[in-house]
Amino acid sequence: MTDGIINVYKEKGYTSHDVVARMRGILKMKNIGHTATLDPEAEGVLPVCLGKGTKLCDLFTDKDKTYEAVLLLGCSTDTQDMTGNILSRQEVSIQEERVREVIRGFAGEYMQIPPMYSALKVNGKKLYELARQGREVERQPRPVHIYEIEVLKMELPRVHMRITCSKGTYIRTLCHDIGSELGCGGCMESLLRTRVGRFRLEESLKLDAIEELVRSGILENAVTPVDAVFADYPKITADESHDRLLHNGNAVPVQYAGQTVRMYDSFGQFIGLYAAYEDKSGYKPLKMFYSR
Repeated sequence: MTDGIINVYKEKGYTSHDVVARMRGILKMKNIGHTATLDPEAEGVLPVCLGKGTKLCDLFTDKDKTYEAVLLLGCSTDTQDMTGNILSRQEVSIQEERVREVIRGFAGEYMQIPPMYSALKVNGKKLYELARQGREVERQPRPVHIYEIEVLKMELPRVHMRITCSKGTYIRTLCHDIGSELGCGGCMESLLRTRVGRFRLEESLKLDAIEELVRSGILENAVTPVDAVFADYPKITADESHDRLLHNGNAVPVQYAGQTVRMYDSFGQFIGLYAAYEDKSGYKPLKMFYSR
């Protein structure tokens, strides 16, 4: 079985679940999961976890992401992108500098109301299911962080932007909110995700390319090992006397090297992330990736 992460380029028209389904067919394995969902009409980086790598799926939801989006001013839709019903249209007669000023104002933390067309649940129901029934429910605003927002090109009514943001940020809602602030309305016309954590667009592979790697027997060249995701943490290789403790998921009395470390057995197998005891006398398992 292949363990790790593949940096998939999700193409337009695919749902994130479609990508996983096709990957299962290509790799002939079931234990596959996606991270950092993308809407069907969006494209770009979608890390896909394989085998033991599926234990990483929840970690990727916390990663910062970078997008390139096209904001269409003067147009509002019920989905906040071009897949929905148009609610209003109007001419855009705003000065470019005013548009730039408003966009810059969204840098930092702001309270964002999740869109109705989203997978968030209210009282056990997904919002998009309620929206399709013609129902709208109150959503509580949530803090999101826009680390960087840059205008790449402006050809009003279109604005090309690059955004780096925290988890939970809806770019189409950001576009909607910018349009509302300008008083002319706005929606997202297109979206390209260029980065999720360490995974970047220029290194991503389309599904056809992954299929060709499998046929050529060199898929491993495209798989990022599980432990590489934690390369920023110090590495500890335990001696043989501690192997049994590690393989059974126990704590080990090894020398302190940092609060959180990558732990390996004496054979060089990655065991998992370990956290130091307060007195720095050893390490206990934080997230295990070893299996017999």
